Amino acid sequence: MQVTETLAEGLKREYAMTLAASDLAEKMDAKIDAVRADFQMKGFRKGKAPKPLLKKMFGKNLMGEVVDEAVNEAMRSHFDSSGDTPSQQPEVSITNERFDEGDDLNVTVKYERLPDVPDAEFGEIKLTRLIATVGDAEVDEAVAKLAEQSQSFSPREEGAKAEDGDQVTFDFLGKVDGEPFEGGAAEDYPLVLGSGQFIPGFEEQLAGVVAGEEKAVEVTFPAEYGVEALAGKPAVFECKIKEVAAPAPAEINDEMAKKFGLDDLAALRAQMKERLEAEYKGAARQLLKRELLDALDDAVSFELPEGLVTAEANAIAHQLWHEENPDHKGHDHPEIEPTDEHKTIAERRVRLGLLLAEVGKKAEIEVSEGELNQAIFRQAQQMPGQEKAFFDYVRQNPQMLQQMRAPIFEDKVVDYIVELADVTEKEVTKAELEAAIEALDDE
Repeated sequence: MQVTETLAEGLKREYAMTLAASDLAEKMDAKIDAVRADFQMKGFRKGKAPKPLLKKMFGKNLMGEVVDEAVNEAMRSHFDSSGDTPSQQPEVSITNERFDEGDDLNVTVKYERLPDVPDAEFGEIKLTRLIATVGDAEVDEAVAKLAEQSQSFSPREEGAKAEDGDQVTFDFLGKVDGEPFEGGAAEDYPLVLGSGQFIPGFEEQLAGVVAGEEKAVEVTFPAEYGVEALAGKPAVFECKIKEVAAPAPAEINDEMAKKFGLDDLAALRAQMKERLEAEYKGAARQLLKRELLDALDDAVSFELPEGLVTAEANAIAHQLWHEENPDHKGHDHPEIEPTDEHKTIAERRVRLGLLLAEVGKKAEIEVSEGELNQAIFRQAQQMPGQEKAFFDYVRQNPQMLQQMRAPIFEDKVVDYIVELADVTEKEVTKAELEAAIEALDDE
């Protein structure tokens, strides 16, 4: 194989490769021999069919396989010898005006190689780990919220009007243009006023109703409503009020704890404290990680593959467009052009991604099968009844496995760097920790 470099500009590389006809012919003969060994042709014993006849029958298809294998071998050999790692799938094209058996194969290969990532002095990076202690006041607040969420409803006295926060139980029948529509009726439906379960304007009109009352609620479905036939249409719901009930928070005692499968209130408080400590620790780690990534972004600079940055900027722009247009589920939308801000974010992501990958490689950091399985199990638990199906799907899908593995790898590399950095611990209140997280979300 003859290789000639035709472009070396920054990270961009282009090569002209010539694959000798003699090598291709050798591979073709090996293919023909493999076919001949098991081929049964009338008039010949198995494995004795004439090779010229087999080449005439199968040569065209076999040559396609030969060319693919030869090009792949040439690429592997080139990357082994050059030490380059392409940032994306290389662009390969055959440049022979007309390629026939017996000709050399001329191939052009274009790609951007991954850059050389400089080492960073992790010991010089200064970080602050926030420590928020969970006290009795925080536990009291958490238990009180749990009691509020566990509230029950007691019927109000006869003639009492429904207030915001009350539960109204009623039958309803919805009509559009005077005709009932599918999914627009229910009996004994419990609705907490102010919960926002129904379309805008519905719950407000039930404020002040009393048990036994019949009321026509007139609303208009939002223009972006999920059911196209109802979107933007005015509707009337004929409602029959059956009960108005006031909320009553659960009493904070041993009985409440038992409803959550715990022995007593002390056990519940201990569990809530443990959860809060985990939440505080997770929030503090999120802040520490962001501080580290900011420091690394400032400390290390190197040339980035344009293709990776462009692909990442396009992905960011596309994701943000869909977040701003949540009702547009498909991809039949106008072309989305990345902004300068998208490109800046993309550059940061690509730079940090390449840096963390290089650090992990040098430190021989790997994601174990156990760690990967735990991550899949955690996500599968969010799909009750479909856990096994989801687990099997992910395990059989290489792309999904990589998506699950990537954040685990990143976190392990971050932990590795944090161990080497200069970390100072700082005691903060819950309010200060929450304020820091809110500031992070606003960036």
